[in-house]
Amino acid sequence: MPPIVPESHLKSQTMRIGIIALLHESNTFVSQPTTLKQFFDDLYLEGEVIRQQLASSHHEIGGFFAGLQECSRDDDVVAVPLLAARATPAGVITAQAMEYWVARMQSIVTATPDLDGILVAPHGAAVSQLAADADGYWLSKLRELVGSDLPIIGTLDAHANLSPAMVQACNALVAYRTNPHLDQRVRGIEAARLMVRMLRGEVRPTMAASYPPLVINIERQCTSEPHLQIHYQFADQQLSQSSVLSNSILLGFPYADVAEMGASTIVVTDDNAQLAQLLADELGQHLWQHRDDFVGQLISMDAALQTCQADAHSRYCLLDMGDNVGGGSAADGTTLAAALLARHLGPSFVCLYDPEAVEACVAAGVEARLNLDIGGKFDDRHGRPLRVAARVVSLHSGRFREDAPRHGGIVDFDQGPTAVMETIEGSLTLMLTSRRMVPFSLQQIFSCQLDPQQFRILVAKGVNAPLAAYRIVCDKFIRVNTIGSTSADLQQLDYRSRRHPLFPFEAVLNQKLGGSLAPPL
Repeated sequence: MPPIVPESHLKSQTMRIGIIALLHESNTFVSQPTTLKQFFDDLYLEGEVIRQQLASSHHEIGGFFAGLQECSRDDDVVAVPLLAARATPAGVITAQAMEYWVARMQSIVTATPDLDGILVAPHGAAVSQLAADADGYWLSKLRELVGSDLPIIGTLDAHANLSPAMVQACNALVAYRTNPHLDQRVRGIEAARLMVRMLRGEVRPTMAASYPPLVINIERQCTSEPHLQIHYQFADQQLSQSSVLSNSILLGFPYADVAEMGASTIVVTDDNAQLAQLLADELGQHLWQHRDDFVGQLISMDAALQTCQADAHSRYCLLDMGDNVGGGSAADGTTLAAALLARHLGPSFVCLYDPEAVEACVAAGVEARLNLDIGGKFDDRHGRPLRVAARVVSLHSGRFREDAPRHGGIVDFDQGPTAVMETIEGSLTLMLTSRRMVPFSLQQIFSCQLDPQQFRILVAKGVNAPLAAYRIVCDKFIRVNTIGSTSADLQQLDYRSRRHPLFPFEAVLNQKLGGSLAPPL
């Protein structure tokens, strides 16, 4: 049973709500782990600086602040920012980084008196060397620290691999309902409102989850497409019941080889555990009945390029699924760049992570002509280094800002010193970065004095996340089945820890969902 809010909380004149975030999407097929330095390089904030930097953001943390302020009556609700950490998706989090983060969390919470509740923002697909279910681990540590009475309510990324430990540690969890993720701030507001309603004694959130034995291929995870829309419409029908406070569909993150990997559902009711489980199973069963819709529809690189060649009047975005930076991949995959260079299909753009090549460009200077081996250096899974003869067009700081809502809710970006090169024969423009950069914003291109509309083909190293930005300039999108650590052909990945059976890896026939169906603890 979820905890009942103590009388001391209900009678308090001021509700002090802590805010904690740890966001990392961990790809277990990436050979290099995510270190503490990578968190510090991306986002690591404590105390009031969290409010200063994130309160106005499109992120769920911005939603926490906005929701708490909206619910305040005569300043009786106070947001208490505690800790926020994020690293660009990559390999598993080192044990050292996880231990450091949990210790800081415990220290800061212990030193912050009189909290009435805590809003949390785990990603839901974090994996560490210390604990495969990293989000379940730190949430459980938080629950142990604050005790069973203090409300904990949080948000989850739509790609979360939900675990029973996450559910048991929290009173309610609310997942993004869009992919690309454009509703993060809205979900943060929803979680904040629910927290205040609980503290005022208006509702008693009661949560249940269901875990169908199902993997939704990343290529089928765009929530605006019809095969997923029907499930969110079904979820919305459940919300019409007055006792249902929230529900969520977790699409899952297939690049975390853990027992929890796969789709799941959550329903939160007002003090009705039986109904919460019934509806969570019902929503999970709805996914299961349409499981064939979630098998990847894979398009080869040759087929994609033939389509581009046959349609000279459209501007295409080729989504490089095997080198999906937002899924933790290398960002230096060369297969599409090499193919475009060989085929001369018109002005094309590719961004690659290659700090060595950037250094060479900086040393040579603008207008210099160089023969360089670019990309393909992170590992041996994303193509060989590509030999190019190219001219240095421009050099940049690599910092840019995105003010519109885009996937991830990030506003300020820093891809490190950046070089723009153009191949001597003129068909391919290369942006070379010193840091791996997710393709979530067209400002990445504009900030380097390039116009995306000058290209006929733009390569974005993602699957669904780039759509929110690139649909402004591109007529058509093709998700390309390239090689790499985020390959959409899941049969090419060496899974060792996932649960069995799991569709579509194994045939699972006549599965009737129930509350006992869950990944192993």
